[in-house]
Amino acid sequence: MEEYSVDDPTQLLEAASDFANYPGFQNDDSAKEFLDRFPLPVILNALQTKADVPGLESTLVAVLERVFKTKYGASLIPHFMPFVQVGLTAESQEVKSLACTTVSCLLENLNEGSVSATRLILYHNIYPLLLDCLIHGNEKVATLAMDAIEKIAGSPEGIDIVFPANTNEATHLGALSAQCSSVGRVRVLALIVKLVSVSADVASVVQKSNLLGLFEAEINNRTDTLSTLSILELFNKSMESILRTRAMMISGRILSKENYIHADELSVKTVLSAIDGILSSSETQEIDECESAIEALGQIGSSIQGAQFLLSSSPPAARHVIYAAFDRHGHGKQLVKEADDNDEYAILQFPASFWTIEYAAALHALGNISGETRPANSMILTSDAEESLRRLIYETASKSSKLTPSGLFLSVLKQDSEIRLAGYRMLSGLVARPWCLMEICSKQEIINIVTDPITETTKLGMEARYNCCKAIHTAFNMSSKLASDQSLSGIAAKLHEAVKMGPYLARYLAVSQLQRPVRHSIVCEVATKKPDSAVKRARQAEKRRIYNKSRKSEIKTRMKKVLEALDGLKKKPDAAPEEVLSIEKLIGEAYSIIDKAVKVGTLHRNTGARRKSRLARRKKAVEVHHGWYTPSPEAASV
Repeated sequence: MEEYSVDDPTQLLEAASDFANYPGFQNDDSAKEFLDRFPLPVILNALQTKADVPGLESTLVAVLERVFKTKYGASLIPHFMPFVQVGLTAESQEVKSLACTTVSCLLENLNEGSVSATRLILYHNIYPLLLDCLIHGNEKVATLAMDAIEKIAGSPEGIDIVFPANTNEATHLGALSAQCSSVGRVRVLALIVKLVSVSADVASVVQKSNLLGLFEAEINNRTDTLSTLSILELFNKSMESILRTRAMMISGRILSKENYIHADELSVKTVLSAIDGILSSSETQEIDECESAIEALGQIGSSIQGAQFLLSSSPPAARHVIYAAFDRHGHGKQLVKEADDNDEYAILQFPASFWTIEYAAALHALGNISGETRPANSMILTSDAEESLRRLIYETASKSSKLTPSGLFLSVLKQDSEIRLAGYRMLSGLVARPWCLMEICSKQEIINIVTDPITETTKLGMEARYNCCKAIHTAFNMSSKLASDQSLSGIAAKLHEAVKMGPYLARYLAVSQLQRPVRHSIVCEVATKKPDSAVKRARQAEKRRIYNKSRKSEIKTRMKKVLEALDGLKKKPDAAPEEVLSIEKLIGEAYSIIDKAVKVGTLHRNTGARRKSRLARRKKAVEVHHGWYTPSPEAASV
């Protein structure tokens, strides 16, 4: 085997670049073959001593990440724990991110053997270094460190590491939060939120450690807006609208987890009461605030426990979602008439701005509450909650011009594509209820829309329509009463045929039939003739075209949102550095969509890199414009 010279990294750089950029999946054999040529100590030595070679550090980091994600590479990590220690304290953010990823790979793959991954982390004092990366690293390093800590907490031994008994220890999250900057405190709070969702045991430890009190304590810190934005409960009228909006968004994400709801039901009721008060208040004039409140209720209702809380409270907080979901024209009087004063579920006198929100968000929220995102065995709630849901929908319909729920459903499906998509999700959840199935089957127009392949033109729309059709078909077959009704046999056949054709093929055949010229055949061909392969290729090409068009459109939309947000921040004279955080989240989402498009072949990898580079340059330009970032002289000269 040819010997590699440490003094000349050219050969290593070339081979590492090929390995890192290989488009396929790297397995154990390929990782072993590469390490046989370039042993791991040689790579680590080059990473530490040859950092000044252009492109070497980033290439070796990418190689090691791919190697350690294989079982063979992960098995080598225990022998190189000192490198992990050095990597977590390195100045380079790329090396830090590699070290954090290495810890996660160790925890994911070293499940058996004489030495556990948790004991290795404890022995080499890795956890305090991860916390330092969480507090002081860039966004990528902080995210990877958070993921590694989450995996540590997933084991019984790791719980004791993450939650030390002594509250005065430097690694105790409460003590750490008190010593952090505002950005560090937000990251610690984000870590606590993530830990709550690990398991019921971890959620219980978080509750007993009084770490949830950190969120409540932040509300008193009026001098630090960034920390105040991260509170969980006890919304208060003296807070600004933007703070309440952010708080509700955070609360919705946290309370969508069953573990948290079981850990502290009192906090859940406090949050629901606060959101209900915001929506009920005549002082609520902000459109974004109302929309965020509706979305938060939908997130909470995605879990079965949360949905039951929303429907069982008095009055039920879910009423806001249902009233907004069927506000067709953005005006409360269009579909919903004023309720009588003695009505238990009287429609509140919302400000005019509330009725201008896009009620697609409310339809999505109602879909979550009805169980569209939950497993089939968790869609139906308790009898009291189910009765509350049925009563709210029927009373809303009776006070509208449509009079019946089926009329409301049909009016939603006749709107534009975005509203229809939300309507499909809502019906997919509600149809599990017999009363809703009866309402749907009573309107032939609803069946026609959900079974018509021409209705939707986008991939998301076709899939949502098909999922709705499949849900109705399943509920119909499970109902012995409807299945045996001969008058509904036409509906049953139509649903069965639409489900059989799938979400894409049905549209392709329907479009082909419409575009095909009429031919009068005189001689019949043999029935056993095989179909032309060109038809199959055309069908596959049409499916790929629709899919790629949808993916590219989503990329353009994501990038447009980021660029508009950056332009707005650049023009803002009194902008604060913390405002970049929300834009960084949008950039991360755009990166994720671009990477997926590159992975499936919709975009070339160079095109994807240019898209991502464009967003990064624009962000850096805004930071330089406001003086939040000063480029090095070398970078400035370039």
